[in-house]
Amino acid sequence: MLIDPNNLYSSLDRLEDIEKASLRLVVQALHDYRINAIDIFREESDLVADMGEDITREALDRMGMAQIDQRLYGKIDYKRARYLFHPDYAIQQALFVDSKAEKTSGQNTATLQTSQFSMIVRQVRANRAIEIPGSLPSVLEVRGQKFITTTLFVKYNYIEHQDGFNALSTITAAALPNGFLQERYNPTAHDTIWLAGRNAPTLGEAFRVRLSFPRLKSKRSWRVQTIPVPPNEFVWSE
Repeated sequence: MLIDPNNLYSSLDRLEDIEKASLRLVVQALHDYRINAIDIFREESDLVADMGEDITREALDRMGMAQIDQRLYGKIDYKRARYLFHPDYAIQQALFVDSKAEKTSGQNTATLQTSQFSMIVRQVRANRAIEIPGSLPSVLEVRGQKFITTTLFVKYNYIEHQDGFNALSTITAAALPNGFLQERYNPTAHDTIWLAGRNAPTLGEAFRVRLSFPRLKSKRSWRVQTIPVPPNEFVWSE
């Protein structure tokens, strides 16, 4: 009844469909909750990063999903083991959704840790090609159960006003490819979706990398969606 997630290594188009369907779920939940998100940014005094986490969690909890009674671990804000149903198959999925909030000047990137992705980061740093593997497995095994890992990122882009409130400008939702899709999205250090991260190796800081939304979108337009605030209408980017 359930397909083996490891078999997706040879069914990459199906894996793309799973990630696309997952992004649609998150985008719809955020779209439905965006009025609340505007009010939260304007009225609450919490740190913007905390507000972003709360909004994502509340939006997805309100949407609901076919959950599996399995606890997931990791440094990502929202984690759910769930069933994903398709007319031709069903699969167990470990859905990870991380939230970030930043002024609009930083809306084109998201800074990530290796624990948040399963791809290998291939890029050029200090004039040399590097390869840094993510530590999240492409298929997560927990107590004998196998889950395809899907990582999505939500970026709340806001404007800081002089009179003390934050105005939500747009919400960016992006689907980071699973490690099985490495050769489609980051085959070489020069053909990459990454930018240098905000870490200083000389100071012993942990490796970080920035996901470039424009680069990812140039690979597959649907992988990066921008949700505007009213009265602007959202249109899915295919």
